[in-house]
Amino acid sequence: MSDVDELAKLAEMRERGILTEEEFARAKARVLGSTSSPEFASAQADPLNSLHRSSHNRWIGGVCGGIAEATGTPAWLWRLTATALFLCHGAGLILYILMWIFLPSEESWRYSRAQMR
Repeated sequence: MSDVDELAKLAEMRERGILTEEEFARAKARVLGSTSSPEFASAQADPLNSLHRSSHNRWIGGVCGGIAEATGTPAWLWRLTATALFLCHGAGLILYILMWIFLPSEESWRYSRAQMR
């Protein structure tokens, strides 16, 4: 059975009320091999949830080192980006200070992650 036929059957089942909208979306994503499934959405959100200030990969506040650990990119790349943004009328400095204030330290981040488990 082709993908078109499966999608047509799924649409028909949804119209008859056999499938809910959520079930239809999951089945459609499975048929198409799409990455728009809820599991993929949570995997994309994971780096955002793992943002913290690094305690061992730091020059000033550990912001760039923490972002590097969360994203899996080298810290020098984030430091270069922050420096380039600093040269754009100080935007990098403002952003860095805000992240220094609002991102948790590595110790408190690890403690809160351990509490959630």
